[in-house]
Amino acid sequence: MSRRPPALIDTVAWVRIEDGRILCARPRGKDVFYIPGGKREGAESDLATLLREIEEELTVALDPASVAHVGTYEAPLGPGAPDAAVVRMACYTADYRGELTPSSEIAEVAWFCYADRAAVPPVDQLLFDDLRAAGSLA
Repeated sequence: MSRRPPALIDTVAWVRIEDGRILCARPRGKDVFYIPGGKREGAESDLATLLREIEEELTVALDPASVAHVGTYEAPLGPGAPDAAVVRMACYTADYRGELTPSSEIAEVAWFCYADRAAVPPVDQLLFDDLRAAGSLA
């Protein structure tokens, strides 16, 4: 019997750290916080996905010239997810213009420190670990 490879959920995320805390968002209808971002549409590049998703979710414009890759992480989707689904999250920092305001698809935003690590999905936890090791996350 052959096994199918795990389903891959390909995402891009914006890493915004201020005062040792990272910006997280909770979508409407969900009880989990995520690093803001989302799935690419079609053959969209990481940059195009990042700019679109952050404007849709947080109503700010990222500065494309300031975008810098932080890392790419992969982890199982988590409890209650389809069997063997894996999330790949390409993470970027960037400056922004505007006021961080949750859009209609976001229920709330919060600034998390490392102690809040358990409140985010497994792939986000990997990012939290690296940020903590680098001294960026309180």
